[in-house]
Amino acid sequence: MAVDVLTEMVIARPRDEVASYAADVDNATSWYENITQVEWETEPPLRVGSRVAFVAHFLGRRLAYTYEIRELVPGERLVMSTAQGPFPMETTYTWSDAGEGATRMTLRNRGEPEGFRRIGAPLMAGAMRRANRKDLARLKQILERG
Repeated sequence: MAVDVLTEMVIARPRDEVASYAADVDNATSWYENITQVEWETEPPLRVGSRVAFVAHFLGRRLAYTYEIRELVPGERLVMSTAQGPFPMETTYTWSDAGEGATRMTLRNRGEPEGFRRIGAPLMAGAMRRANRKDLARLKQILERG
């Protein structure tokens, strides 16, 4: 069973500001509750082909993984994926205008757990949905407070 979690939030800040902050991987530890460490494997700035290693804690486990940037359209879309480990994952951010000075940001995580982890996919999807809502709410709080 595939995991496909889509979360969105309207943030009362201009799209370029929201996209710039969210797409800056060095900001990840400030708005992702579970991400504790970020390390560039390629030289900045972020571009297609860039590789960034993350350490996170999720469902009581330490996860270390490397994302590769697959698509980057500044201010519109960022797609990154990892093929390593027991749960290959693709994460997509999109940004669109949501009225005067506001931005709708979507965060989508999808992947296909392998082996025994397939059984826990519904549980994992629920936990990811809750985490994504909290993370976007934190991003909203950071950006709206200025």
